[in-house]
Amino acid sequence: MKKPLIILTGPTAVGKTSLSIQLAKALNGEIISADSMQVYRYMDIGSAKVTAAEMAGVPHHLIDVLEPSEPFNVTRFQQMAKTAMTEIYGRGHLPVVVGGTGFYIQALLYDINFTENDGDGTIRQELERLGAEMGNEYLHGILQEVDPAAALAIHANNRKRVIRAIEFYRLTGQPISRHNEAEREKSSTYQFFYYVLNCDRARLYERIDRRVELMLEQGLVAEVKKLKAMGCTRDMVAMQGLGYKEILDYLDGTCSLEDAVYVLKRDTRHFAKRQITWFRREREVRWLNLEEFDFDQEKILDHILKEVREEGNNGITGNI
Repeated sequence: MKKPLIILTGPTAVGKTSLSIQLAKALNGEIISADSMQVYRYMDIGSAKVTAAEMAGVPHHLIDVLEPSEPFNVTRFQQMAKTAMTEIYGRGHLPVVVGGTGFYIQALLYDINFTENDGDGTIRQELERLGAEMGNEYLHGILQEVDPAAALAIHANNRKRVIRAIEFYRLTGQPISRHNEAEREKSSTYQFFYYVLNCDRARLYERIDRRVELMLEQGLVAEVKKLKAMGCTRDMVAMQGLGYKEILDYLDGTCSLEDAVYVLKRDTRHFAKRQITWFRREREVRWLNLEEFDFDQEKILDHILKEVREEGNNGITGNI
C-alpha cells in the first residue's frame, strides 16, 4: 500500500499558510515546508515565515534550520524532506507538504534522481572560469550545441543552471533535458492529493502588493539591515530571495527605497505568474479556485476532507 501524502501549494500570497494548519489539524498531520527561504534563520519577514502562534501547535519541519550563509537547493530539500517524512510516518502521522516551490515538490513526489557532479568539481570550475571570461551568452551557446531543448528552457542569465546542464552532458553523455523528461515520467510511490490554491490574477496581484506593504510595516528594511550587519552578501543563495536582494540594493545605495519596493512588487507578481505556469504543467493536480468557494476557508477545508475521505486509503482516512 502506498503511503499517503497531502500537498498544498499555489502562488505566493494566495493564503496557503492558514489553510494548511487547519488541514493538518483535521488530518493528524505535520507540515513540511517546501519553501526555499523559510528554511533560513533570521529571515522571517521577507519570507512571510509562519510564526509560532500561527502554527497553533502543529509540528512544522524545514523551518529555521539553516544559517543564511548555507546553501540550499532541491537536492538538499529532497534529502531533508525525506528524513522528516520517515519520522512523521513513524509517529503514525500524515505529512502535509506546503509551499510554493514547485520543483521541490516534484522532486519529492516523484523521487527525481539528481546525478551528482564529478568528485573534484573540475568541469564546473572550468565552466565557471569560462563564464567569467566570456560571459553568459557564450556559455549558453555551448549549451545550445549539446542540448537545444535545455537551452530553450534555461535563460542565458541563469548561469548556474546553464553550467549544470553542460556539466551533466559532459559527465553522462546525455542531454539533461532528456534525463529530466524521463524523471518526470516516473510514477509516484505515494498515494497523494496534490492541491493548488489559486484566485483571479488581478485579485492575486492585489494580495501580493498588500503583502509587500505589510512586510515593510513589519520591519523588512531593518531585517535586511541586520542580515547585512551579520555579513550576509548578495552572492549568498539566501540573499538572492525576493524581498532581500531588492532591499539590499537600497541599503547599498544603488536605488531608492521607492524604486526597491516597486521592483519587489513587480518581480513578486512575475514570480507568481511563473508558479502558476509550473503547476499547470504538473500531473494529477487538483485546482482550488478561491472564487468557487466564495473565499471561505472552511468551505475549501470541507471540500478537501470530503475528497480525502472518499478516495483515501486507510493511511489517510484512519487519521480523520
